Amino acid sequence: MAQKLLVATKNRGKLKEYQEILDGLGDIEWLSLWDVGLGHMEVEETGTTFEENACLKAEAYANAAGMLTLADDSGLVVDALNGEPGVYSARYGAPEAASDVDRYQLLLKNLAHIEMPQRTAHFACVIGIALPNQSPKFAEGRVEGHIGFEPRGSNGFGYDPVFLLPDGRMLAELPSDEKNLISHRGRALQASLPILKSYLAGQ
Repeated sequence: MAQKLLVATKNRGKLKEYQEILDGLGDIEWLSLWDVGLGHMEVEETGTTFEENACLKAEAYANAAGMLTLADDSGLVVDALNGEPGVYSARYGAPEAASDVDRYQLLLKNLAHIEMPQRTAHFACVIGIALPNQSPKFAEGRVEGHIGFEPRGSNGFGYDPVFLLPDGRMLAELPSDEKNLISHRGRALQASLPILKSYLAGQ
């Protein structure tokens, strides 16, 4: 019988990405927030780090759904901007910057005076994993790169079109199977496998 695993997202694309990367977990019934009737529940991200926010969400949704839950918090950290946008990556420039394109265009504008050696950045992702009424555990992953001068590529989302990898490609130029191997979320999910397996074995 399949074991239930809630991925605390309303984004079907992200759910699919989780399934692809965590393919080796075995017979799992993958559930989104909509599937368990929690599509309208919002957890306020009051943490100041990716770890705090991921664990906050995992714990809250695990308690509400009564099942093993995964939640992530991720973002872009740009060294020349003192770590911005960081935990505010999804809300960067709000309310004026309302879309992914608005946000990365604002980022490019804020970096207009910065030359390439100083445009270092990394994507970070923390996966929070929780069972109801238990303290959450977490795993993390990151990918290093630079911020390019103009967007390229049509894959991915968020800041992927302006995130330049060491091989000269933008993250948005990678096919999904290749991105899953090297992305911050892919690495965090791989790191979460031992924790997930131990939880699932104990259910």
